[in-house]
Amino acid sequence: MGSIEPVPRPRQFDEQRVLAAVQAAFWDKGYAGTSLEDLLAASRLGKGSLYGAFGDKKSLFLLVLRKYDEANDRMLRTWLEQADRGIDVIRNFVTGPVRDPDGEQARRGCLLANTAMELSASAAEVAAEARRSYASTTDALTDAIRRAQREGDVAPHLDPDLTARAVLSGQLGLILLGRIGQDPAALSATATALLDGLLPKP
Repeated sequence: MGSIEPVPRPRQFDEQRVLAAVQAAFWDKGYAGTSLEDLLAASRLGKGSLYGAFGDKKSLFLLVLRKYDEANDRMLRTWLEQADRGIDVIRNFVTGPVRDPDGEQARRGCLLANTAMELSASAAEVAAEARRSYASTTDALTDAIRRAQREGDVAPHLDPDLTARAVLSGQLGLILLGRIGQDPAALSATATALLDGLLPKP
């Protein structure tokens, strides 16, 4: 007779809650600054349960980062599907990270952008994930720009792909300025100038 395979025990925790809590811990402190104790406190799990379910710290972080990126990709595509005009999607994308009047959201930054600055030079997996996610974002922005051109809100002579890359680069610059505590009013004015410069009307 063959051996009987053990039946896996069902997880005794809410996986989505745990991943959301772990994401918040990594987002607040960065990868290097987040200790095992921080992860255990955030997840309310023991080390065996946490690492047994998700692997070691690096594997857990990469999982959280991918889920964060995929959620942002879905959100951007949903904006594009539901927006009255394509130009609104681009404006929301650029101004979103700096819209908070007290600057708290801006100082927290973006998990992917924060991670890319912290780890891309030393972790090939992070650099690859950043390239994948930013390529997806660029594709969505390109579609939004093409739509805005069809709707008469953006000059038709612009190259949609190159303009999308410029919009993404500008947004990342705003995120960096927000992280270092730039004045929220100045950030908002910069975002407006960025949009006016990159997306001239016909």
